[in-house]
Amino acid sequence: MAANPIQQLNEFGQSIWLDYIRRQMITSGELRRFIEEDGLKGVTSNPAIFEKAIAGNNDYDEAIQGLARQNKSVEDIYQALTVEDVQMAADVFAPVYDKLDGKDGFISLEVNPHLAHDTTGTIEEARRLWTALNRPNVLIKVPATADGLPAIQQLISEGISVNVTLLFGLPRYRQVTDAYIAGIEARAAQGKPVKHVASVASFFLSRIDVLVDGRREAGWHDATWRPRGLEARSPAPRWTC
Repeated sequence: MAANPIQQLNEFGQSIWLDYIRRQMITSGELRRFIEEDGLKGVTSNPAIFEKAIAGNNDYDEAIQGLARQNKSVEDIYQALTVEDVQMAADVFAPVYDKLDGKDGFISLEVNPHLAHDTTGTIEEARRLWTALNRPNVLIKVPATADGLPAIQQLISEGISVNVTLLFGLPRYRQVTDAYIAGIEARAAQGKPVKHVASVASFFLSRIDVLVDGRREAGWHDATWRPRGLEARSPAPRWTC
């Protein structure tokens, strides 16, 4: 039998994450099969992904109706659904996380995008989500905006693992790295454990793809590198301590 090409990527130090989540994928065992057969190492999510999952099928109808009968607000219903999905997925990935000693096997949940320029709001929501999820192999997704940088540092210092999103260039990448290191140093200075405080930098490769295409259309004909077909984001590089 021919080797699974996705599995072969592991030989090159690549960690494949799925940029999608849906409840039926978890409950049907499909996610577990991805892990066992394809070597899937993680999942990331965002509000747009959940919007498509919740509105695009009937997976959530019963849960929504039950929460609505309890007079829950739309925001409360959304959080209840997303937290439950992420918890279930985190449990499926738990053996991967344990086997790799916390170096992979994560799933992400994003803070409200409207908080992208609100440092205090981002920190407060990240704390709330981290407590609600109550799983070691979850990451709270935080935007790499100027206001997000101090939030990243503070959350890392508190032992809250983060997935840094909206990362588009090397200068901001370096600032994110500095924020992570500063957070780890602050935590270590307090005598608190840092081994399983993780961070992922989600760099948007599709933006590079679009830039390259634009230059080609403008007359730039160097075809030595053309990153077609790459996923919109990559979990690498990853920092764990």
